[in-house]
Amino acid sequence: MRRRPKKQKQDGAPKWMTTYADMITLVLVFFILLFSMSQINLDKFEAVAESFRNRMILDFYPSAVENENPTDQVKIEENGEKNNEYELPAEEVAATEAEQEEDLDQLKREIDEYLKENDLSDIIAATNSDRGVVLVLEEQLLFETSEAEILEQAKPFLSKVGTLLENIPNFIKVEGHTDNRQISSYRYPSNWELSGARAGSVIRYILNNSEDLDPKRFTAVAYGETRPVVPNDSEENWSRNRRVEIVILDPAYENPAS
Repeated sequence: MRRRPKKQKQDGAPKWMTTYADMITLVLVFFILLFSMSQINLDKFEAVAESFRNRMILDFYPSAVENENPTDQVKIEENGEKNNEYELPAEEVAATEAEQEEDLDQLKREIDEYLKENDLSDIIAATNSDRGVVLVLEEQLLFETSEAEILEQAKPFLSKVGTLLENIPNFIKVEGHTDNRQISSYRYPSNWELSGARAGSVIRYILNNSEDLDPKRFTAVAYGETRPVVPNDSEENWSRNRRVEIVILDPAYENPAS
């Protein structure tokens, strides 16, 4: 009879014990991690929470950790080098706005003089309002009926406006208006498209004939027939309502919060 081979004895721990030891080690590490996370510095936590409540954490605490040298922070505050260092003082802001308002007054005087010299006061009006200086140009100066192409007779005045605008930094809003008679064509399906196209044509002409004007200063607005200056009940009133308004905005109106 053939003898059965004897089983060789394995050295070391059984295989199941190795797996069990790995599991116990992982559980131990997990609880150590939980324990370390449960240790909170109450002083630092309160400082961070208070900063969030005041919404000033980025202004006064670049880091959630308290400054190791608090005297440095005191010196910075005494020198005025803190969160508002990039903001202009109120006096400088007021002086800048006053200067821009004076520029608007000067622009208004020059436009009035130009209108008087060229006998344009009947079809162009220049007024001061809360919004700034408002130039009202009637359709008969600018466009043919139901069209948005600038007429030759309007180009000298628009060029003059562009030259004056180069000397001031104000923003400009150009608004197109129509009367309440409806238009329906391939190019302009309604008064909205016509009024918007007319505002855009005025802006385009001014920019194309000026060298130093930033297009970002301009805004085109289409009002259609929604803002008449007189009732739409006669030929004369229809003519007055068909207009383009160029508004050189007052800085206070640009930023009502200032």
